[in-house]
Amino acid sequence: MKKIMKMINRRLDNYKLKKKLKILYIFSVLLPIIITDSAIVYIFIASENASVQTGMEKIASAVKYNFFYDIEEAAGTTKKIYMNKYVNQFMDKQFENELDYYLSYKAFMKDSLFESSIGTTASAITMYADNPTIVSGGEFKRLSTVKDQVWYRYLKSSDRDGVLYMYYDESRIPTVNSKRKISFIRKLNFYKRDGCEKLVKMDIDYSTMVQSFVKMNYEAPVYVCWNNKIILSNQRDNSQWKDYETFQLQKKVGYKTTFSSYGAELTIYVLKPGKESMKQIFKHIPLFTLLICINILLPLGFMTVINQSFTERLKALSEAFRHSDDEKLQKIDNVRGEDEIGTLMRNYNRMVITINGLIQTVYIDRLREQEMDIERQNAELLALHSQINPHFLFNALESIRMHSLLKDETETAAMVEKLAMMERQNFDWGTDFITVREEMSFVEAYLQLQKYRFGDRLSYRLDIMEECFDYRIPKLTIVTFVENACVHGIESKTSDGWIFVRVYVENDMFFIEIEDTGEGMSETFLEEMKNKMNHASIDKLKDKKGVGILNACLRLKMATDDQVCFELESEPGISMMVTIKIPISNIMK
Repeated sequence: MKKIMKMINRRLDNYKLKKKLKILYIFSVLLPIIITDSAIVYIFIASENASVQTGMEKIASAVKYNFFYDIEEAAGTTKKIYMNKYVNQFMDKQFENELDYYLSYKAFMKDSLFESSIGTTASAITMYADNPTIVSGGEFKRLSTVKDQVWYRYLKSSDRDGVLYMYYDESRIPTVNSKRKISFIRKLNFYKRDGCEKLVKMDIDYSTMVQSFVKMNYEAPVYVCWNNKIILSNQRDNSQWKDYETFQLQKKVGYKTTFSSYGAELTIYVLKPGKESMKQIFKHIPLFTLLICINILLPLGFMTVINQSFTERLKALSEAFRHSDDEKLQKIDNVRGEDEIGTLMRNYNRMVITINGLIQTVYIDRLREQEMDIERQNAELLALHSQINPHFLFNALESIRMHSLLKDETETAAMVEKLAMMERQNFDWGTDFITVREEMSFVEAYLQLQKYRFGDRLSYRLDIMEECFDYRIPKLTIVTFVENACVHGIESKTSDGWIFVRVYVENDMFFIEIEDTGEGMSETFLEEMKNKMNHASIDKLKDKKGVGILNACLRLKMATDDQVCFELESEPGISMMVTIKIPISNIMK
């Protein structure tokens, strides 16, 4: 997580302030508002959908109640007939002829108060009896006339005494009643001792049910279906003269409930009442527009103004700092605001006034001081050069002198030749830097000259890595350390001695090693010498001690920006080794 945060911070550090403010607006204002408003809209839509779902459930409950009410009313009416013994007696009576039936019918209707007992209803009530003496007509009919009807067969196949049955009457008998039938049929078997089969059929007034259904003004399309046939609907053509239609809108159903009524399994379908949630959203578009303006556009406007307040002034300040490399700094003309940026701009102007004044008074003096410093360094370098020349000259002449005393003059010519070569290199200060190859030729000439002095007592080996020959170092650097090895190492030892010179590159470091098998030096003197070499300076050269070594060290420090390192190792009476380490990047080639 920390790595991710660091990566984000590094990326943000590269963005301009204007872009950062935009990111701040998006993630701190716009995105939370979008998420919050989306959640509110989602909750609003979910609430509307829940409200619509509840409304559909209430509609289905109301339809179910009204339907039950009509069916129960029919069931109650038929139950009165079911329990009326006068009706049962009349239907069981054997009539002598049609006249007898007619007179008995008139007397029954008058004396039994049949019509008043069942109440006033627009539904058609018909009673059937398996009595051949009954003359079919009016409320009573022979059962044999309907035994082939579907509704009769449905009742016979049912194990119930009363059933609800819906069908379309396909008979061609002219009638003013509806061809669509919603009938409640009941067996009249309350008085079981009667041997005659009897039943009553009540056809509920279909037009009345439809009108009642439509008048309810349900807010959604509603369908009451039986065996997938539309029995009632507040949407489609409820023509009582056409057969029931098949329900085919299952995909649009929003709520469905099934209930049973006297053996009939009915289903109430409530269709989705359209895009109610979207209607509500469209209805509140002005409010949503106002919220968008308040939540998005208003912060955006303020963010733009604040952005301009920040970026314009910071841009002016940045432009002023961009010209800070000029000889004269420029003031910011249009400084406005009392905030931190305005204060910073005013402080910058005060700084410009001060710095411009200092430039005028210090600039010329600074140039003069730099020129004097350069001259001083050149003088010091020349002083170093002047110290080296006699130093080497005197040592070389001393070698010739000592050799002349010890031997004849036959080898003098060869020694003078080596001396002349050394002196030409010594006095030629056209440049202070030469290649390692040139320096090693000088070293070899010096060692050959020393062999005239020491003879077989002196042996040497030069081991130079091929790629090091072209590197450039200060003149007389290596030979100074070689001379020191001869004078202070080999000369003071009576036995034979070796001098080894190695130059190589390893791990991006340039190494120069000068090793001798001479007398070495004590630990105390070794540390003192190492300190002098690593801290060589002009002042230390004034001591007149170790001039050659300190001179070489000082010039190496100046040539490598003080990146050179000197290491000394010694075993008294056995050996001495000087190691010079310089980073490759500080060596010229």
